[in-house]
Amino acid sequence: MQLLYSTSSPFVRKTVLLAHALGLDHCIEWLPSAASPLKRDPRITARNPLGKVPTLITDDGLALVDSKVIAEYLCALAPDDAVLPAQGAGRWRLLRQQALADGILDVAVGLRYENALRPEGLRWPDWTAAQMEKLEAALEALQDEFAAPVPGAPLNVGEIATIAALGYLDLRYADFGWRTRYPRLAAAYASVWDRPEVRATTPVVA
Repeated sequence: MQLLYSTSSPFVRKTVLLAHALGLDHCIEWLPSAASPLKRDPRITARNPLGKVPTLITDDGLALVDSKVIAEYLCALAPDDAVLPAQGAGRWRLLRQQALADGILDVAVGLRYENALRPEGLRWPDWTAAQMEKLEAALEALQDEFAAPVPGAPLNVGEIATIAALGYLDLRYADFGWRTRYPRLAAAYASVWDRPEVRATTPVVA
């Protein structure tokens, strides 16, 4: 398998952490790219018309897009109920947590584009405020979804998505102070920080 990636993408980080949890990280060839909402990278668009990362190219040449689809594929390759149960209430609980974390990322990435790329005179403060309400409500909900993972156990899909979301807030929204606002969430996040795979995938500015 091959993965088109960017070091600053939280959705790529989700994929990398999941591959590690499933023991598939050694099966992936990492292909760096330069995904941008304003300048499409032909290395990506040749395989993914949306021009986004992550893009996973399977061994039979199929290009999978969207981190949730890639997660389903990797979990099907190496099923592990500790990472994502095949059925039952536990599966839906983890997929719900993933959806909340992904929703935070959708908002945070969108606001990043709004404030860093859109000309100042074209920005819409009311839209920004409404998006921040969504982000804050989702973080509050995640305080009840994200508990300290069991030491030594692989990270599950919900935990991985949450780690990626919180790491992106650290990268792009350091002034937001989410740890002070959501202390239970901060405590759970701190419990995973010393894991080698978490430290190794800490996002950096591209």
